[in-house]
Amino acid sequence: MHVLSQMGIVPAVALVALAFAPCAGANEVDKAKSAGAKVPLWGRFEHAFTATGLVPYETELTVEFTAPSGKKYTVAGFWDDDRTWRVRFMPLETGVWQYRTRSRPEIPGLDGESGQFECHPSATPATALLKHGPVRVASGAYHLEHADGTPFFWLGDTVWTGPAFSSQHDWQTYLEARTADRYSIVQFNAICPWRTAPTDADGQTAFIGHKGIRINPKYFRRLDERMDAINAAGLVAAPVLLWAHKQTDPGNYLSEEDAIALIRYEVARYSAHHVVWILAGDNPYDKVSAERWKRIGRAVFGAGPHAPVLTHPTGENWPWETWNDEKWLDILGYQSGHGDSPATLTWLHSGPHTRGFERAPARPIINLEPPYEDHLGYESRKPHSAYNVRRAVYWSLLRTPTAGVTYGGHGLWSWQTVEGKTPPDHAYTGVAKTWWQALEMPGSKQMRHVVELFKTLPWWHLRPAQHLLDDQPGATDPARFVAAAQTTDGTAAVLYLPVGGTIVCKRQAVEQCTATWFDPRTGERRPATARADGCFEAPDTQDWVLLLRKQS
Repeated sequence: MHVLSQMGIVPAVALVALAFAPCAGANEVDKAKSAGAKVPLWGRFEHAFTATGLVPYETELTVEFTAPSGKKYTVAGFWDDDRTWRVRFMPLETGVWQYRTRSRPEIPGLDGESGQFECHPSATPATALLKHGPVRVASGAYHLEHADGTPFFWLGDTVWTGPAFSSQHDWQTYLEARTADRYSIVQFNAICPWRTAPTDADGQTAFIGHKGIRINPKYFRRLDERMDAINAAGLVAAPVLLWAHKQTDPGNYLSEEDAIALIRYEVARYSAHHVVWILAGDNPYDKVSAERWKRIGRAVFGAGPHAPVLTHPTGENWPWETWNDEKWLDILGYQSGHGDSPATLTWLHSGPHTRGFERAPARPIINLEPPYEDHLGYESRKPHSAYNVRRAVYWSLLRTPTAGVTYGGHGLWSWQTVEGKTPPDHAYTGVAKTWWQALEMPGSKQMRHVVELFKTLPWWHLRPAQHLLDDQPGATDPARFVAAAQTTDGTAAVLYLPVGGTIVCKRQAVEQCTATWFDPRTGERRPATARADGCFEAPDTQDWVLLLRKQS
């Protein structure tokens, strides 16, 4: 008997409508939990069904939704303990929607239930997600956008164990801080157990057993609250569906059958939220594991539309050359990691992720794990500074088509609550600040200036443009590498100087341009003037961003 059927999950083909089904604010969701309710466009309808009589071990629930236009969507319900099944759905049209359930076998209370709800436009949407719609990959492009076509800049934050360990009050404090600092994505691990969190704060795990696992809905109730809060704050949730680094992580020891069943359960439960899916965490995707994760990805996401999917590899690893035919994989994620040697810096700004992106299919490329602020560098054994973080972030944004980047802070990723400790099973990373101390680290706060800078530009048109330079300081010292990007129409360019000094641009690159120095520490701007030979002198020897704009 298969856990997939027991939990009310259906094969991935039945998850089509969940692809663009984001969550409303908490109050709007509550209003949508009863039949006949009114749901805002890009809000969320939720309804519970109670089985009566004998419920066989293998029971599946699907719900067919009929749009006002007549278009039909079939979605999976999910088991929510005892005799309760639920369905969550995002209406994509305004007007009256109809729904009807089907269960296999036919179970009273689950089969043949019907109802309706009304979807209306939000007069005053509380967040950009409700105003512009869920996130998707722009067609044929290298960036993300909302459903209405508004470009979406990915600025992620890393709280792998945050949902599992945080109190509701502390989680809200965290989200308010990240919203104020203009982050847009929250990356976290959805499942306990894993190497840093054997259970959540309540002692619960997502499943029971090692083979033929049983889902534990009690675990997911906490995650429901954290997911709802992320979306209510206007942020997109990016859960890692299974961590898969060590053999003790469930992504490695679960059978493919159990892994697929568990991930399908997560997808059925949360596809009606604003999400992007990270299939697996910290896996090498080598010759052995790559084929396993390709099969799992196809089984869960291969049959129809879905929210954007990516997966998280080990450090300084670019395994995606053999994944071009995996059409379900929407974003190419990588991890530059926590090294600080010259070889690591060279990989970060000139590694395989910076080459060959012109080849079809076009996909966003995002550094999911640059060096964490205050994490010990692998080679120097010194904490990564705010400067190290800024350097990695700007190199990441300018050396591939600009889509976004993720920040990480040591102590925040592990949700540390006790001072003077190293994160569990991560002694080599160094003593970590508490999560509330890490939240205030300078590099963490300076990420808002990244957003402020790029949102003054048509950043989604930026492409690497090293040809703008007549001299590359990084040719002799990788730490001095100057990264350059230019819009596809040539009207704007961004250059990052990691150690100030002189930058030599080709004369045609600066002709009829206005130039501005941008301070990545403060967000302040000051005029820049090119010499007759096309050279610019940075204000000092710190890192600076040079902006060039063609005069109209």
